[in-house]
Amino acid sequence: MGRVSAARRPKGNIRERGNSLQVRYFAGRDPVTGKDVYLTATIPGRDDAAYRKAEDKLAEFRTQVNKQRSAESSVSLSYALHEWMRTSEIEDSTRKTYVGYIERTIKPAVGGLPVKKITPRILESFYTELRRCRVRCDGKPYVEKHVTDEPHDCVEKKCKPHVCKGMAASTVRQIHSILSGTLDAAARWEWIDASPAQLARRPKQKPPQPDPPTPAEAARLVEEAFRMDDDWGTLVWLVMTTGMRRGELCGLRFNRVDLDAELIDLRRNWVGGKEKDTKTHQNRRIALDSETVALLREHRERVAERVRSVGGEFTEDLFVFSGTRTLDHKEPYSPNAVTQRYKDMATRLGIDTHLHALRHYSATELLTAGVDLRTVAGRLGHGGGGATTLRVYAAWVAASDRKAAEILGSRMPKRARK
Repeated sequence: MGRVSAARRPKGNIRERGNSLQVRYFAGRDPVTGKDVYLTATIPGRDDAAYRKAEDKLAEFRTQVNKQRSAESSVSLSYALHEWMRTSEIEDSTRKTYVGYIERTIKPAVGGLPVKKITPRILESFYTELRRCRVRCDGKPYVEKHVTDEPHDCVEKKCKPHVCKGMAASTVRQIHSILSGTLDAAARWEWIDASPAQLARRPKQKPPQPDPPTPAEAARLVEEAFRMDDDWGTLVWLVMTTGMRRGELCGLRFNRVDLDAELIDLRRNWVGGKEKDTKTHQNRRIALDSETVALLREHRERVAERVRSVGGEFTEDLFVFSGTRTLDHKEPYSPNAVTQRYKDMATRLGIDTHLHALRHYSATELLTAGVDLRTVAGRLGHGGGGATTLRVYAAWVAASDRKAAEILGSRMPKRARK
């Protein structure tokens, strides 16, 4: 029988485990899973010195838990989230995304907790639950709430039961960013001593896996685009040859296309129905090849004629690409409409791809052709002097490096083999 510790308390104890002592102290219930949480530690040995160390550790645990339970600040995480969102300078599109995560995911789970009581373990438990099931179900079978034309018995109608679908690691990382920003602000505002988000581990980020269309598929896509109509064909061609982002393409105006100098001056982006800076807040110039310049000259003439046909006046301030309902080109082509039209076109051709893959196509073709990393990064608008480009397209950079090695090797004098 192990000796009974004088420090034993209803919520904590010291017990013998083999040749060591285990210290346990009840720290409350996990607000995410509802399970009991214990602080534990193992002390080597079973002699009087080991018991003194164990009782010191038990007292340390008791102080830690009492301090947490008697938090000075009663500010809830929900209020902290509200204050952080109110005082932060966030792009409108990003703000909309954050609000969705806060209202649907964060507040229902941990929004009612005082910020003083949030620990790295609570955050990590929350992230683990989200990776298991995005609605954090208890694992028991049930039928999710769903809207029907008329009331019915789910058992009789054999409605499908809930199936757990975990959040992607990238989504959980975004939720961590929200919580990290909020808790960092709470620390600055002296609501808490330090941000637990700085110690919490977030899901690992998967390495990028760009999947560009093959040259043969790209040829079929651009051919089909021109078959549909010349404006659409020019749009798809321009994305392929420049690697422009969707918002940059839709926000492009004629006054930023210099056909004589054969370049595009990218300064603006169209996102969420508004015109704003580019994603990296940097201007960049993209050189154009002669064939692309010729296509854009023809496109410019078509647009000018179209605008005049509806009684308008062609000006350099008009958008280069516009939808079929805005013949005066005063409104840009909707980014979502561009994405959907391209997806529908690719599906008809039996090609599994999406619009952003054309940006990958542009980058990988340049790297495979031996164009240097910094030039490719500049055309794509990547920051960091090529670090992002290298991270995303590492496989193609390696292939380009191999090609460079073969070229250099071919120029070296041949040595006779012994």
